[in-house]
Amino acid sequence: MNKIISKRKLSEGIYRYTFENKELASARKPGQFLILRVHDKGERIPLTIVDSNKKLGTVDIIFQAVGKTTNLLSDLNEGDCILDVAGPLGNPTPIENFGRCVAIGGGVGTAVLFPILKALKDAGNYVIAIIGARNKDALILVDEIRAISDELIITTDDGSAGTKGFVTDALNQLIGRNDKIDYVYAVGPVIMMKSAADLTEKHNIKTEVSLNPIMVDGTGMCGSCRCIIDGKERFACIHGPDFNGHKVDFNLLIQRLKMFEGREQESMNCGCEKKEK
Repeated sequence: MNKIISKRKLSEGIYRYTFENKELASARKPGQFLILRVHDKGERIPLTIVDSNKKLGTVDIIFQAVGKTTNLLSDLNEGDCILDVAGPLGNPTPIENFGRCVAIGGGVGTAVLFPILKALKDAGNYVIAIIGARNKDALILVDEIRAISDELIITTDDGSAGTKGFVTDALNQLIGRNDKIDYVYAVGPVIMMKSAADLTEKHNIKTEVSLNPIMVDGTGMCGSCRCIIDGKERFACIHGPDFNGHKVDFNLLIQRLKMFEGREQESMNCGCEKKEK
């Protein structure tokens, strides 16, 4: 169970794993996530389910090795097993034929965007995808997203691929074209989602965002993923992860994401958690 059958390095520090889990492959829907542990003394981390193959019983995840556990995860190789995988968790993204949709992915958030984009296209929407990264080497899933999009816009901070600028610059230009936009879905860095939601709110465009707060158990018990939506307390793991972008208290979300930065750095430095195979 959870045997890694494919490991691919997509860009510096970003990996795509395909592992065996028939139950998860059969049950997952776009927008849902899983929680895993690398070893029995490790922390639990949430990762979006990027794709699955029901026939083969496999699941795909994409992650960036930035913290202790994601670095430990990146040390695994084909043939190794991920100790624990729980899921699918969270609510599937509500998909319908909205009309003309803009789907935005920033950085590794592009991985989260892929299954949503695919579902929107399958539902008959006209889909414009906007993906962005720091530079051309940090872009991921470009060919896969191009294949399922009616239009693809690429932005990079340094202009090394596509248009120089941010994904929100491209969104602003699309709105300026005066082509009717019925729905926007955004996922990526919190500041990007906030900027996108602020922009679309001015034009009364329905906008959903996928939140990424700190999460531990994924069942609403720990309270770590608490967020404020339309003035009400919600938990991203059981009420989300998708929410109306115009109702999210992004400032609180940004504050809560910084809660464990010090402890994470201590854990990275101490080297006290060793991977156990």
